[in-house]
Amino acid sequence: MRKALLIILTIISITIQAADYAHYYNGLPIPLKLVAEPNIPNRRVNITDFGAKGDGQTLCTEAIQKAIDSLAKQGGGHVDISAGIWLTAPFQLKSGIDLHLEQNAIIQITEDRSLHIKAGAKKATFAITATDAHDISITGKGIIDGNGEFWRAVKRGKQSDVEWKEYLALGGTVNEKGDLWYPFHLKHQNNIAPTMEQQEKMRVNMIRFTNCQRVMIQGVTLQNSPKFHLTPNDCQDVIIDGVTVRCPWNAQNGDAIDIGTCQRVLIVNNVIDCGDDGICMKGATGDESLNHKPCEDILIKNNTVFHGHGGFVIGSEFSAGMYRIIVCDNTFSGTDTGLRFKSAIGRGGKTGDIYCYNINMTDIKGEAIIFETTYADKAVSGTTGPGSGTKWVPEFKDIHISNIICNGAKTGVKAKGAQGMVHNIDINNSIIFYTGQATDIDTTCDVKLTDVKFITYK
Repeated sequence: MRKALLIILTIISITIQAADYAHYYNGLPIPLKLVAEPNIPNRRVNITDFGAKGDGQTLCTEAIQKAIDSLAKQGGGHVDISAGIWLTAPFQLKSGIDLHLEQNAIIQITEDRSLHIKAGAKKATFAITATDAHDISITGKGIIDGNGEFWRAVKRGKQSDVEWKEYLALGGTVNEKGDLWYPFHLKHQNNIAPTMEQQEKMRVNMIRFTNCQRVMIQGVTLQNSPKFHLTPNDCQDVIIDGVTVRCPWNAQNGDAIDIGTCQRVLIVNNVIDCGDDGICMKGATGDESLNHKPCEDILIKNNTVFHGHGGFVIGSEFSAGMYRIIVCDNTFSGTDTGLRFKSAIGRGGKTGDIYCYNINMTDIKGEAIIFETTYADKAVSGTTGPGSGTKWVPEFKDIHISNIICNGAKTGVKAKGAQGMVHNIDINNSIIFYTGQATDIDTTCDVKLTDVKFITYK
């Protein structure tokens, strides 16, 4: 009888927990499959129990991993990170584990890049990873800091004189043209590659989850990643709630949240200020996409994006497809573009049932809404231009945009593409204040504007 009662109480507990997020799905224009939360057992350990010291000098990697492994063997639980600065090299989360950062706790990824290189490996290991895991989370009010300045190349044109001198003070190497600084030959760190260009390609993401089920990131601050901050890939049931992502506005490839070929995702109540795309959907490239499922059943609501190349972005690669995505009740303030749909031949795919509405934008540097089909990836290591031919051609279609208020953009709506690349797009009931052009839409693009008011200076 007692065992049966325990089972009933457990079911009730899980049901109540799942219901916390159900209300976000009310009143949507199309039904989405409801995201499932992770189930974390009620066990707790503190990393100090395993010898960790929060003095900012002691490497805590072994203690953190031992705490995770210890709980994982018992079926999971909460690994607590108390107030302090906890220096670490890469570590791996396991099924059933919640990494909980208390107020004033900082996990700082070590600036010693060599600790990201496993014996015999050609690539560096991402800072915090989970692979083939289920029921995992990172929660709390603490900070995870990526020490990105020890990894990223820096463009001179994006730095003030003061900032540029600060980088030079670290040592490093400036290229022959004098327009790029690389963290190569730093004063206090060894190189991890024979050339500065090769080392640049070894930059790591801060948090990477691969093929995981029931994942939650809640409440924490993610900052200053060497590359992308949060990248779930091939995951199902992902919740990103109340997270702050921040890095320098000029951080190369400083994406905040990149969702790669995931299903059932909820992104709510987050604040983003980053160096590249804010909230981005990615769907694999070309033939590689045949091994992946599309991005599906994704709800993005009540988020604020300050600086970023785009507030909400699809692409550039989305060959696996993008279906049933709703972006609503968000604010983009100071992004380069607002709603950005970008791709090129060789990395394109199809979209369907995409709804973007109730979005407020201010001080948009470029376009409030843009469709681009000849996107070129302009990395420090060189520009990769659009492909050619007839395979994996981007097809942006069945996209519905409404109730947009944009107070300040250079261009209101821009769409570029050959016949069939951009079609069945409707934009309605919106107000856009522009300073350059109201629209720049190719005749080959099928974009229908209804009750869209474009305003500029008199």
